[in-house]
Formats: sequence, structure tokens, C-alpha cells
Amino acid sequence: MSDQSQGAQIIEAGKAVLGMELGSTRIKAVLIGPDHNPMASGGHGWENALVDGVWTYSLDAVWEGVAASFAALKEDVRAKYGVELTKLAAAGFSGMMHGYLPFDAQGQQLANFRSWRNNITEEASKELTGLFSYPIPQRWSIAHLHQSILKGETHVEKLDFLTTLAGYVHWKLSGEKILGINDASGMFPVDPVAGDFHQERLAAYDAHVADKGFAWKLKNVLPKVAGAGARAGNLTVEGAKLLDPTGALEAGVPLCPPEGDAGTGMVATNSVRERTGNVSAGTSAFAMLVLDGEPKKVHEEIDLITTPDGKLVGMSHSNNCTSDYDAWIGLFGQAAKVLGAEVSTADLYDKLLGEALKADADCGGMLSYGYVSGEHMTGFSEGRPLFVRKPDSPLKLGNFIRSHLFTALCALRTGLNVLTEEEGVEVDEIRGHGGFFKTVEVGQRIMAAATRIPVSLLATAGEGGAWGVALLAAFMQEEGKNLADFLDEVMGDGMGEPLAPLAEDVAGFQSFFERYHAGLDIERAAVATLK
Repeated sequence: MSDQSQGAQIIEAGKAVLGMELGSTRIKAVLIGPDHNPMASGGHGWENALVDGVWTYSLDAVWEGVAASFAALKEDVRAKYGVELTKLAAAGFSGMMHGYLPFDAQGQQLANFRSWRNNITEEASKELTGLFSYPIPQRWSIAHLHQSILKGETHVEKLDFLTTLAGYVHWKLSGEKILGINDASGMFPVDPVAGDFHQERLAAYDAHVADKGFAWKLKNVLPKVAGAGARAGNLTVEGAKLLDPTGALEAGVPLCPPEGDAGTGMVATNSVRERTGNVSAGTSAFAMLVLDGEPKKVHEEIDLITTPDGKLVGMSHSNNCTSDYDAWIGLFGQAAKVLGAEVSTADLYDKLLGEALKADADCGGMLSYGYVSGEHMTGFSEGRPLFVRKPDSPLKLGNFIRSHLFTALCALRTGLNVLTEEEGVEVDEIRGHGGFFKTVEVGQRIMAAATRIPVSLLATAGEGGAWGVALLAAFMQEEGKNLADFLDEVMGDGMGEPLAPLAEDVAGFQSFFERYHAGLDIERAAVATLK
């Protein structure tokens, strides 16, 4: 039997598993078979909008994107296997972590979705970090809620349900107000032992706002928390029509708990055991190291979240990574077109990024900031993309490209220093995924220089978090296994050899890193001047 015929039988029999992730710039759907390998995929591009000073996505755009991504998946199935996708064995949904999606008792949205990209909750973040003796970054849902209270926003009086993007999608598809523990750990502190929100801190928060007279208690407006392997309801008839407006998809599909993109990245790179770590680098960048206990101190730079099976993770998160150099690559493409050259986007990236490996190790004195949005790690609520050089710094293409690759990782490195130098966290290697690694060797080598840790890549991790959440959906069917053992079986020896950092790259990055921090006043002046 041919692979095509076998694949068609799997799909028609309803034995394939769906994973869908709503990322920053793309909604992606992946279909996997019983061997857990991707069979087909589909996607839909979307972008956030800056509305009244808030980075947001409309809920209409959410459902347009979900349906378009699933339609593209169906078309890929049709093209590859000649059959229609109407049945699924299981499914899972994930999305950008953190943010703020509040609803009233009638299910009406109370405020625009405030995504992870916003740095507008500094007052609340500091107040809650002190209250809980636990780091509460500005992106977290509880920081957004408390900032709304501090600002006197009246919608909080009507609050009945607060969730994340993945939690919202799952709720509408299944009717269940539930969240995977990784995504939950970016809303409010969790207790890894209990596998639930931290009860003492919930009580402390309610006491802290008791004088406001709200009718709600925090634990009653947050989703239920579930770990990897749990069942989290089924796709309803109404949910099936949201996913597939043609009506062809059958309801009743078992769903795993919705998860955050950090958790699905851990799964997609098999990084859920202690002493493992992974880095996701694309629109934003975040490195996650699995810890063996809570840090000795409270560090505002570090998120404490969990793996999808509840192990504590230290995360260094930066809001900005590839967006600005993506824009520069696009500009070079425009220049090429004006000069009469037809160059594909893939060639533009491969050839231009490749120049970075031929450049001066420290970028020849150049300096850039890819701050499309604010950057909490360095204290910015707004950003201004910026490139600057001294008059005697030669304007060389390789150095220019290298400076944009280096700056994409400087905020990330700032947080990693807290984990590795102040807390003494050790990892044997970091496993990478995301758009930063698309060009062979370049992203891997630059990341190794920035982290000073060997970096390995998994071939299938190119499917990213959509594949990761599909694996979590498949894991529901695995009785008596823990997640780490299951992933070892799935991945086999598919992880590539780690690339060790080169001494000259490490030294060059360190020089740029020091220049980056010394020059932050330039970025502050740009924010203050360019209104």
C-alpha cells in the first residue's frame, strides 16, 4: 500500500489528530497520524493592531483566521490524499500566552483583547510582585486585571470570566472554561505540586482588593486548570461549525486542555525534563529552562511558569525579536526589485543572513534596537526601531545584518544572565525552534553565541507549536505514561547535533551586548522625541 493510500485510510477512518496554534503572525493547523508525524498542514497570516495605545486582535479576526487555517488544512489533505477531512481522533488548540480577555455573565467581551505585547501594567506588576513575593510580569493576565482596577475601569465590576486566547477559543469550541497548566501559569501563579492556581495567593489577592466591593472572587473567574493527558471536553456542534463553516467536520472530537505557545514549544522540542531548555525565537523570543526548585530570590526579569505536565520553568521573555530585521529584509527585496532582480523571499533571507557569518565578530561598532513595541526587560513601555553607528564605523552589509541578529537576542540574554549567573541554573543544551532558525546554521550559530550554550534543532520542530499541541492531544490516548517518556518515544533520535558556541562569536556578542546596554539612552531619546 502506498503512503498516499495509507494516509487516506487514516484520515477517512478518523484516526488523525489536529493541532492548531494562534501565533503572533500566523495561525497554523497541523494534522498528525498514529505515528505522530505531520501528515498535512494549513495556515493563515494575521497581524495585531495598535488600537488606542493597545496591541490587540479582534475576536472576529480570531474566528476568520481559525476557519481559514482549517480550510487550508483541508485543501492540503485533499491535494495530498484525495479525500475530505471530516473526522478527527482528537484535537488541541494553543495560542499566545498571557494577555487579557474578560467577559461578563452573558459571555460578552468587556474590553479589547490586550495581548502579551503590551507593556502597560508596570504599576500593577510591581504592586503584585511585592504582594505575592513572586514575579508578576506586565504581560500576565492578573497584572492586566489589576491595572484595570487601579485605573478605575468600570468593566471589572461586571467580570465573570477571565481567560487567555487559547482558553477563549477552547471555550467557544467546547463550552468548557478550562486551561492547561502551562497557559494558566501565565495568568496567575500556580502551585506545581497541587497542579492548580496557588490558593494562598488567590486569597491574598481577594483580600487586597476587598475594599473595592466586587461581587466576584478571583478563583471563580479564572478557568479550571488541567495537566497534560487530561481530557477537556469535546467539540460541540456549534464549535465544529466555527472551525469548519462548511459543516463537513463531525462534532464530538475529544479535546486536550488548551495550552500556551510556551508549553507547546517545550513539547515540540522535547524540553520538559529537568536540565533541558528550549528557545522560541520569532516575533518575540523566549528561553525556558526547566528548574529543580524555586529560585532563591524574586527576579522581576524572570517568568516562573510550568511545563504542560506541571514542572517549574524559568523563562526569559523578550517582546521583540525578528520583526525589525524582517522589515529590513523586505526593504532589501524592494531595492532588488527596483534594480530589476527577481529574488524569492527565501533567497533574500538565506543570502542576506548568510552575510552575517562573514562579518566582524562585534558588528564593526554598529548598534541597532529592534524595538517595534516596548521591551519590559530593559524598561521600555514603547519602542522605536533604531539603527546607529559612529562616523568611523564602515557601513558594511554583513555587519549591518549581524547587528540586527545580535540585537534581536540582547533582551533575551539579559534575562538569561539572571538564571545562569545569579541563580546558577545549568542546562546541557538549548533546543531551538521558530523563524529565527530558518536559515541553515545562521540562527543556530548566533543563538549559541548569545546564550553561550550549545544549540540543537529538531527537524519536525519546524511545524512549531501546532505540532506540539497535536502531540498533547495524542497524549490523551496514552495510558500510564508520563509526558517526558512519551516525547522521547515520539522524537527518537530526530534531534540534530548541538552546535557549540564559537569563541569568537561569544566574544563578539559580549562586546555588542555591552554596547547595547550602554546605548539604551539613545533608544529612550527616540521614544521621547518620535511621538
